[in-house]
Amino acid sequence: MSLTLWPVTGLGEVSAGDDLVQLLLGRLDEPLRDGDVVVITSKIVSKALGLVSTADREAVIDAETVRVVARRGPTRIVRNPAGLTMAAAGVDASNTVPGTVLTLPRDPDGEALALWRRLRRRAGVEVGVVLSDTAGRAWRRGQTDIAIGSAGLKVVDSLSGTQDTYGNALHVTERAVADEIAGAAELVAGKTGRTPFVVVRGLPRHWVGDHWATARAGARTLLRPDDEDMFGLGARDAVEVALGDDDPTGFPGAAADAVARVRDLAAADPSLVDVEVADDGFRVTVLHDGADAMIEAGRVAERLRIAARAHQVDRPVEVRTTVASGR
Repeated sequence: MSLTLWPVTGLGEVSAGDDLVQLLLGRLDEPLRDGDVVVITSKIVSKALGLVSTADREAVIDAETVRVVARRGPTRIVRNPAGLTMAAAGVDASNTVPGTVLTLPRDPDGEALALWRRLRRRAGVEVGVVLSDTAGRAWRRGQTDIAIGSAGLKVVDSLSGTQDTYGNALHVTERAVADEIAGAAELVAGKTGRTPFVVVRGLPRHWVGDHWATARAGARTLLRPDDEDMFGLGARDAVEVALGDDDPTGFPGAAADAVARVRDLAAADPSLVDVEVADDGFRVTVLHDGADAMIEAGRVAERLRIAARAHQVDRPVEVRTTVASGR
């Protein structure tokens, strides 16, 4: 396979209501061909849809958050209404008028399908459409563009049931074709050149066509269902949820914040025990005689140890069984 990619340049600012297909076709240096794929940045789609807000960015992120996956200081990795797990729910303040932010389309596959239909009709050729956006990757530094919406393109190429060059059977290998195309297009377009369209040519012809333009064939098929998602929560956030916190903070921004968070996660009953934070560790003091207080002290001590380990707070936990003076 040999691919050719080129950016479509010369576009001005896009506003709500602009016809993206007309803008694209008016700037092409050569006509599209059967089998071409057009990669469109989600940012320009959001602008054309009028998904621009002047509200406070944090408030917009809250509105676009289905659930928090992980936090680190002010950074939030969340699941958004489109099912995507992204920093700040994909809310973006770059390449937009100062004081405004852009939100992602709620149905990226639906927007890709609408653009695909109009482009196919006006250009008179069989093409594919990918909506791209930038995302980070677990385990790895940096960001790359991924496909958040797709139409008319085979998004996943499953090699299950085939053999490698040594005759070994492949069972789980799937190539994320749409993501790879989005990443390649980002290299061509860059981030600052106002090039929201990239044409990709040279893909296998059977990967592009109307048989890939259905609700079941879009980029959403790249999302793992919850029961297959091994990373549905950040490591520390998972511990907090296991300790019964429905709104985990995950990664406090400073050591003092982490210590305070560990203490909060102890969830101690103040009528039975007292939890003190000292330089040399956490102290759990039983406040009165009785089995209930002793059981509570043991429970709180273990919660402190678990939370401290999760938040990398290297402080021991001491349980004092002597009843506090004056009680």
